[in-house]
Amino acid sequence: MGRQRQVCDMIQEKLEEFLPKYGINPQAALAVACGSATAVVLWKWMQRRGIQRKMEEARRWRDNSLEQMEKVVWKFKQKNPEVQSEFILSLSLAELAEKLREESLSPESVLYTYVNKALEVTHDVNCVTDFIHGAEEQLGEVRKQKEKGLLYGIPVSIKDHIGCKDHISTGGLVQFLSQVEKDDSVIVKVLKKQGAIPFVKTNIPQSMINIDCSNLIFGETLNPRNHKKSPGGSSGGEGALIAGGGSILGFGTDVAGSIRVPSSFCGICGLKPTGSRLSVVGLASPIAGMKSVSATIGPMARDVDSLALCMKALLCEDLFCLDPSVPPMPFREEIYTSSKPLRIGFYEDDGYFEPSPSMRRAVRETKNLLQTAGHTLIPFVPPRFNYVVDELFTRGLFSDGAANLLDKFKGDIVDPYLKSQINCYSLPILLKRILAFILKPVYPRIARDLNALCGVGSAKNLWKHHVAVESYRREFLAEWRKLKLDVILCPVLGPAFNEGYPGKLFAATSYTNLYNVLNFPAGIVPVTTVTQADEEELKHYRGHYGDPWDKRLKEAVKDAVGLPVAVQCVALSWQEELCLRLMKEVETVVHERRTKK
Repeated sequence: MGRQRQVCDMIQEKLEEFLPKYGINPQAALAVACGSATAVVLWKWMQRRGIQRKMEEARRWRDNSLEQMEKVVWKFKQKNPEVQSEFILSLSLAELAEKLREESLSPESVLYTYVNKALEVTHDVNCVTDFIHGAEEQLGEVRKQKEKGLLYGIPVSIKDHIGCKDHISTGGLVQFLSQVEKDDSVIVKVLKKQGAIPFVKTNIPQSMINIDCSNLIFGETLNPRNHKKSPGGSSGGEGALIAGGGSILGFGTDVAGSIRVPSSFCGICGLKPTGSRLSVVGLASPIAGMKSVSATIGPMARDVDSLALCMKALLCEDLFCLDPSVPPMPFREEIYTSSKPLRIGFYEDDGYFEPSPSMRRAVRETKNLLQTAGHTLIPFVPPRFNYVVDELFTRGLFSDGAANLLDKFKGDIVDPYLKSQINCYSLPILLKRILAFILKPVYPRIARDLNALCGVGSAKNLWKHHVAVESYRREFLAEWRKLKLDVILCPVLGPAFNEGYPGKLFAATSYTNLYNVLNFPAGIVPVTTVTQADEEELKHYRGHYGDPWDKRLKEAVKDAVGLPVAVQCVALSWQEELCLRLMKEVETVVHERRTKK
């Protein structure tokens, strides 16, 4: 059987290599040789074998990367047995940066300590997909820099699809496996200019349009806090690696909550900046060209000061020169460090998905702590929330009826955790409309979602959609200004979902995707953990609609006692410093409460 498979693989390679050169379709050639029915079956089998072969090559690439990590760590340990790894891993980003600048720690000792820890974490939860072999070269470049950047000697992890020279940005898709990057993405170039050392790439869900973290190339990533739980997505590998201690600073991307959901699920901090505040040049995407919802790149770390330091380092002349589309706005330290009391709008429930008991409690308790600290808290109701989620977000993200995304799955095998989503997207538009009409009286929310997945239908309607988004932004801003708000405090999806549920609950990103539509910066801060009382209250959870989605959410978040729960902090566009300021206030009041107990 093994020999037959090798022969078939060889035949397939030759067919695909030579016949197209002469204008001959390989499948058509098979039909002539074998008969059409046999050809279809044989061609599908050969396609599947081709996909599996590419996946096996990618896995070998990853395995070789992990072996290389083990070798460089072993080599370093042999020469430097005295390195204080535990001490290095215990330092915050600010502390580590200071030790490196004053040369009480060497960049080599820090890098190899984190390479070793990243290995430990990925053996536990499967979060690293590639070792960036240029990391050792970057060590030499860092030594040559005349001025030490703000991130001098700091090891940095990056999400799989962030371009890195001589490495593959897979997006979890077979279609991207043959595309080795010819250059670094802008964000990687700026990190290097600031003295940082990108050292590993991290796992993502297939296509990245999922809040899980599984693909058929690299497998499933687990939550380091509970292996029965998802780390979230699509930056789930980053969330897991940082939460496990294998990285001190990482980068994810966000089009619906892909930085914020894994930050929430894994109990770390994450910032989704305004679109274009940081460059996205050099990032692979299965939905390139989609402009209706803002997609952005942002930092993930253990604490808020780390995010602030990272933004301060990146918002520099190198960034503004490398990507002129980024506004030349340096980090405004005076806003972040201000002690002026804030006017904070808050809400506990978006009206689309009823929050889990711990989500609601997290906002309520944080609101009370901020009030006690001298800030003014004002109830806020986001206008027309159902309209935003269904008509502006879902119809906007899939304005082409998901055609562009589905094209990326041609010649691929769909990951089981994504199947329910892809099956839904793949339905003919007419069938979606018919199902939406039938379901409307019984399950109105699901009916609206199906209708929105049909897309906009024409370029004329796409223009109208863009006008509708701008109109809603003005409406939201009017409410914001009427209450004279500085920032908003609100829930984020959590706690971490049970395995297999995220792919069936993409619509539950309502708490995060609102701010992709609005293009506002939003950040995540863990504030509490799930209690037994939360679990008891969850038994009475019904949701706003009582439909299958509400039932799934209840099942998804159960059995989570002890897992982290976070809140979301929001500011207006281009006000990342103010967003971080609120995040820091939240972190401070929560820390003070813990120290008093």
